[in-house]
Amino acid sequence: MAARRAWLRVGLLFCFLPQVYCEYGMVHVLSEKGSSKGKDYCILFNSQWAHLPHDLGKASLLQLQDQTASVLCSPSDVPDGGFNNQIPMVMRGNCTFYEKVRLAQINGARGLLIVSRERLVPPGGNRSQYEEIDIPVALLSYTDMLDIGKSFGSSVKGAMYAPNEPVLDYNMVIIFVMAVGTVAIGGYWAGSRDVKKRYMKHKRDDGAEKHDDETVDVTPIMICVFVVMCCSMLVLLYFFYDHLVYVIIGIFCLAASIGLYSCLSPFVRRFPLGKCRIPDNNLPYFHKRPQVRMLLLAIFCISVSIVWGIFRNEDQWAWVLQDALGIAFCLYMLKTIRLPTFKGCTLLLLVLFVYDVFFVFITPFLTKTGESIMVEVAAGPSDSATHEKLPMVLKVPRLNSSPLALCDRPFSLLGFGDILVPGLLVAYCHRFDIQVQSSRVYFVACTIAYGIGLLVTFVALALMQMGQPALLYLVPCTLLTSFAVALWRKELAMFWTGSGFAVNTSLI
Repeated sequence: MAARRAWLRVGLLFCFLPQVYCEYGMVHVLSEKGSSKGKDYCILFNSQWAHLPHDLGKASLLQLQDQTASVLCSPSDVPDGGFNNQIPMVMRGNCTFYEKVRLAQINGARGLLIVSRERLVPPGGNRSQYEEIDIPVALLSYTDMLDIGKSFGSSVKGAMYAPNEPVLDYNMVIIFVMAVGTVAIGGYWAGSRDVKKRYMKHKRDDGAEKHDDETVDVTPIMICVFVVMCCSMLVLLYFFYDHLVYVIIGIFCLAASIGLYSCLSPFVRRFPLGKCRIPDNNLPYFHKRPQVRMLLLAIFCISVSIVWGIFRNEDQWAWVLQDALGIAFCLYMLKTIRLPTFKGCTLLLLVLFVYDVFFVFITPFLTKTGESIMVEVAAGPSDSATHEKLPMVLKVPRLNSSPLALCDRPFSLLGFGDILVPGLLVAYCHRFDIQVQSSRVYFVACTIAYGIGLLVTFVALALMQMGQPALLYLVPCTLLTSFAVALWRKELAMFWTGSGFAVNTSLI
């Protein structure tokens, strides 16, 4: 399945070549005996040969004839009796698409499926050939052809059709709720926790809990180093993806287990059971004598990460674990990393804004293949031998039935950076709200602005039908809204410097 989608992404590049139209469609297959439920398979076709109906009900249900023992390049490849009202399946190669479809048409075929062991490319031809042919021709992957035989046997019927793609998939609603919810909860939690730590001076006697409460103040030097590391890592992934992807997966498993522990530990500490500590020992970490309940929580969090790591490529359910671990990781980062001033927030967001736009829109002009480095790395290079995906995204399967979901993009994605970067500004706004006792107006306004920016991203995605750098829309929405609220409340100077709240503001 992963290999097929990788070849399909390469094939999609041919859609933009001159004079060759490329569309995804489906072939609905069912047994002639009518004893099994039908199934859709991905096909790649060129509508210049013949158009496919958009509705399955209007598509002709015809017998699929397995002729994959031949390539249909000469009359000797045609069986006795021809292809009367059938859709033959033949192997790709040895002659042009036109020669194959012409032989099929003059021998009574109502369509042609060309089975390919290689990447799927749109079946091209010239104008005179298009005018001569009036039956649809499409490419089907060899893997799908084998699955048809295994699932339905030798006597099958099929209907070729190409339903319209929905403007937006319903899974965008799920991604929106997860992203906005994570930013709101993380920003609120980070702000409240930081204020309690500074002003209430809670006395704690649990070493592990003290460790959980540690924060890192971000300085301009740290921001510059971070951006340079991001650029370097992205370029390295682009050139050495197969070697580094497993390193990223391992780091994600470790960081996600820590994040999950951090998110669940406040709830576990409320339980009245398991307060006893393990006996004295000299083992690393255990010499601190953690509580039994916290030790069990750590084992649980590590186990969840290991389960995801083992079954990460299970499309049916592994995405649920990845999203849960990803949200926990984002919440942990939002409460651990602290931007002490709006000046620091502005610097971080603007630099990453330029970074995002450059690697999505500018790098296609710099690469030999015309590919965006960001999109290629996020989706996984088409020529990757591992077919692994980077886990640093929220992913939700498409809920609408469409060729694009079936063929190439079964998931919609949102990167962690599109949550963490604006989320750090939301956290700063909440801390400032509590400092000036403003009834959380900054926090609410910035959270709403983030939601609006995300909606604008989805609209741009629907209109342009290509991957969008979400920070292109999120950064202006959140920064300008926060700036406008501070200006309206005549608190811009204090909001800009974090006066009275930041520590060591000379570094900012």
